[in-house]
Amino acid sequence: MLSGWRTSSTTIKSTSSTMNEMRQDYEIRKELKTLSAIRGSGTELISIYVPVGFPVFEEINKLRNEHSQSGNIKSKTTRLNVQSAIDKIISYLRVFHELPKNGIAVFCGNISNEQSKTDIELFSIEPPEPLKVNIYRCDSTFLLEPIEAMLESKDTYCLIVMDGREATIATLKGSHITVEKKLRSFAHAKVRKGGQSANRYERSINESINEYYTRASDAINDVFQKYQFKLKGLIVGGPGPTKENFVKAKELNYQIKVLGIYDTGYTDESMGLNELLEKSKDMLVEQEMIQERKVMERFLTEVAHGGPVTSGYANVKRALEGKNISMLIVSEDVEIRKARYRCTLCNSEVEFIEEGNQTHDKHDDGGKLELIKQEDAVEELLDVADKNGVDMMFVSGDSNYGNELLLGFHGIAAMLKYRQ
Repeated sequence: MLSGWRTSSTTIKSTSSTMNEMRQDYEIRKELKTLSAIRGSGTELISIYVPVGFPVFEEINKLRNEHSQSGNIKSKTTRLNVQSAIDKIISYLRVFHELPKNGIAVFCGNISNEQSKTDIELFSIEPPEPLKVNIYRCDSTFLLEPIEAMLESKDTYCLIVMDGREATIATLKGSHITVEKKLRSFAHAKVRKGGQSANRYERSINESINEYYTRASDAINDVFQKYQFKLKGLIVGGPGPTKENFVKAKELNYQIKVLGIYDTGYTDESMGLNELLEKSKDMLVEQEMIQERKVMERFLTEVAHGGPVTSGYANVKRALEGKNISMLIVSEDVEIRKARYRCTLCNSEVEFIEEGNQTHDKHDDGGKLELIKQEDAVEELLDVADKNGVDMMFVSGDSNYGNELLLGFHGIAAMLKYRQ
C-alpha cells in the first residue's frame, strides 16, 4: 500500500497515516494472492465492482436479473453454483445502508477442489482508491486487475502538463489522477498591436511568460502546501520547450523536487495527464524501490556488523513483546501461520508455527494430526506493532532485496532499539 517517509543517515520514520496505508495495502495484496489462486471448474466465479455513490438497491436488481439469465446455463452444476453465488452476494449487499467511501469489490463462487463437494465462499475488499466503474463478471477466475492497478504505486505525486497556452496540474496516487487546477495563458499569442516597438513588444511578451510561470509555480506550491509537503515530487510534461523553460525559471518552492521532465503531445486532463503517467511509469517504480532499498541496505549493513537487528518469527515476536523494535520489516510474500491440531490417538491439542507450504500430519505418539484452527501469525505481529507505534516497511517480493528477505531471513525482520 509509502508517502511521508523522511530519511537521514540514522533514522527512517513514517507517519501513522502512512503506516495505516501500508498495512491496508499489505492486507489487500495477501487477499488478492488468495483469490488469484482460486480456479472454477467452469465459468462460475463471480466478481462485482460497485463504485461509491452507486445505489445498493440498483446493484441488487442487476444481480437478480443476472440470476434469472443464469437459468439458461446448460450445466446443472455450474448453473446452481452461479445462482448460489449470486444469492450470497445479494444477501451480503443487503447489510449496507451505504457503501464504503471507495466503493466495494465482492468475489464469490465455488472454491472447492472436489467435484463432489460444493463450497460457496464470499470475499470482499474495500479498494485503496475510489472505484469508478460498475462491473459484473462471471468467469473461471476472479477479476482482480482493477484493484491490482491501484496497488502499482503507493506514493502521491504532483503532475503538470503545460505548453505556452495552458497548464493542467494534478495529483497522482496509484493510478488515480485528481485534477487540482487549470491555467490559461495568452503570453505566446502571435498578436502585435500597431505602433508598438519590437523591443517593447518583446519585453511585454517576456513579462507575460514570466507571469504565467509564476502563476503555475504558485498553483503547484499550493498543492504541495495542501498535502503538507508529503508529495514525493513533481513530474513535468508537455509539448515543446515550455516545460523545460518553466523548470529553469526556478519559481518553485525549494522543497519541491522535480523528478522528471517528459515530452507529451497534449496538455489536457484526459490525454495529457494519462500520457505523462504512461511515460513516467518506470521512474515511478524506481521511486518506490528507492525506499525499500534504503531500509534493506541499512538492515543488511547492521547484519554484517552484528548490529541491533533480528529476524525470523520467534525472534521478532520476542523483541516486539519486549518493546525493543524501532522498525518492523515484512515481506509481502511471507506466509507464516499459527496452526492448532488435534491428535486422533490421544486427543491432545498441539500448536505449531508453520511457514510457506509446511504442514504437520503426525503427533509424537504416532497419532494422526487433524487441523482444527489456523490463524495468520504475521497479522498478530502487525497488531502488536500497531499498538506499540512501531514503524513498518513492507518489501515487495519481486525485488532482489525482497527475495533476500524472504529466503535469507524467513520474510520477517526488525531493527532493534538495542541489542538483545
